[in-house]
Amino acid sequence: MILLRAQALWLATLLAGCATTTPLPPWSNPFKASPAKLPPPSGAATVAAALPPSATPPAAAMATNGLGAPALAVHFPEPAQSYLTPGLAPQRQTFTSNPELAQWLHQLATAPLPGGTQAVLLTPGTSQQGKPIYALLLTRVPSTAPDSLIASKRPTVLLLAQQHGDEPAGSEALLVLAQELSTGQLAPLLDKINVVLVPRANPDGAQSGQRNTANGVDLNHDHLLLQTPEARALALLVRDFRPTLVLDAHEYNPAGRYLSQFNALAHNDVLLQYANAAGTPEFLSKASREWYHTAQVSALQAQALRSDWYHTPSGEQGQARLVMGAATPDTSRNANGLKQAVSAVVVTRGIGLGRAHLQRRVHAQVTAISSALRTTAERAASLEQVRSFVVRDSMAQACRDRLVLETATVPESRDVTFLESATGAIRTQRVTWESSLQPRTVQTRTRPCGYWLAPGAADAVERLRLLGVQVLRVAEPGGVVAETFTASGNTSVQTNQAPMVLVRSALDVPVGSYYVSLSQPLANLVTAALEPDTGHSYFTHQLIGGLSEVARVMSRPALVFEETE
Repeated sequence: MILLRAQALWLATLLAGCATTTPLPPWSNPFKASPAKLPPPSGAATVAAALPPSATPPAAAMATNGLGAPALAVHFPEPAQSYLTPGLAPQRQTFTSNPELAQWLHQLATAPLPGGTQAVLLTPGTSQQGKPIYALLLTRVPSTAPDSLIASKRPTVLLLAQQHGDEPAGSEALLVLAQELSTGQLAPLLDKINVVLVPRANPDGAQSGQRNTANGVDLNHDHLLLQTPEARALALLVRDFRPTLVLDAHEYNPAGRYLSQFNALAHNDVLLQYANAAGTPEFLSKASREWYHTAQVSALQAQALRSDWYHTPSGEQGQARLVMGAATPDTSRNANGLKQAVSAVVVTRGIGLGRAHLQRRVHAQVTAISSALRTTAERAASLEQVRSFVVRDSMAQACRDRLVLETATVPESRDVTFLESATGAIRTQRVTWESSLQPRTVQTRTRPCGYWLAPGAADAVERLRLLGVQVLRVAEPGGVVAETFTASGNTSVQTNQAPMVLVRSALDVPVGSYYVSLSQPLANLVTAALEPDTGHSYFTHQLIGGLSEVARVMSRPALVFEETE
């Protein structure tokens, strides 16, 4: 305990000493406008010729709610440089299609690259409609195997885009960044970091222009349950490559609830937020804010791009209230934070805009993400120290202290600028701001040593293992001291769930059941999944069939285990 406190004091000193960021180099014209020349598909002269009619991407929607009006455009001038991807070509009416994206990445993966850079095109999975989900790995480590990258002690960065099919700017930006990391101005960063890019996590949604996956699931909220093949593919990448930074590119609707609640439009180019789920290590949050967020805001300001913390209008009529991103552990931002990564979102103004201001939207993504890549390279050694500490600290908390089940935002008052939709005039308004930067604790519980799962909980075990959790199978019968759950019968109006009553007793443990220890790096992700009385737990979503199939083990078990395959 004394050692851990000493380490914490050292780490706090490290973070405080690194709070001042290294100035970024000039960005007057960071990227050339020359596109990569994509090879045509085999047996076809052009991409369009290779597309069957059903695969032709839909025409880009025109901007709605007057978002592309000249009165507003004055606030969103085009950047000094222009970017070229298939979807950003002059006179183009559609965004980059799935086949075009595949060709872009394939050309980078097969072309000779300078500086010893290796590019590997990965396919961690396919969508529900059978489309490949592509990931491009860029590294200067001699071996591209995940274990070799981890052993190199170079941080790996995972960049995600277009989990929502109607948010194309992030996908176009990651194609730009893939090229610049391969052959452009960002390539020297690969001397210190590895990068895995997934420009389109939801290819079905991108093709149809729809937010959700083909079966209607919001992919961004499927990173704990793993109901979709798309979420499983992303989970495999995180499990195998163990990224130090996960950055997720999104777009937001500057009209929608802003119009209905404030009778105005949002003014910001970019909204930023890092992981804030209960159990996110304090020092990861500190590094996220002081190293990454500060540098991103400076980089965006240098490009005359306006930014703020991520937020959405509450949606409640008559209330001038903005709410920061949720603390639920099911989003990519929060689930990856519980996997001991610095994890954040870059959310640019875009939904409902069609192709209006597209170059500026891509520029905002490129600027914010490039800043995070530079920070990772500059802080590589310090990030390794931070991560090593939080992993050891999380493992050491098993069987002691308390875990936080639920947190809530803290109301503040802030002045926020909006745009009048008709005239484009700037309006400043005092609003209630629900902050999640320092959330208040709502519910805590004694932290167990681990969890027992019945033999019938194999579905939950499979999901946990995909997430990277170690699950042990009981090889010989025995007994443990455990807390079992019983529903009280008084269902909460707010959550539609009955509060749980805990009963401590001796529990007989049969062969073939499972034990999930909290003495492992992903302990806080385990508690998010297996404490049954939350809205996101495996019990709530019926991956665990009943309360009799899960128990909190309250002392270190003297059992014989075998690791599941």
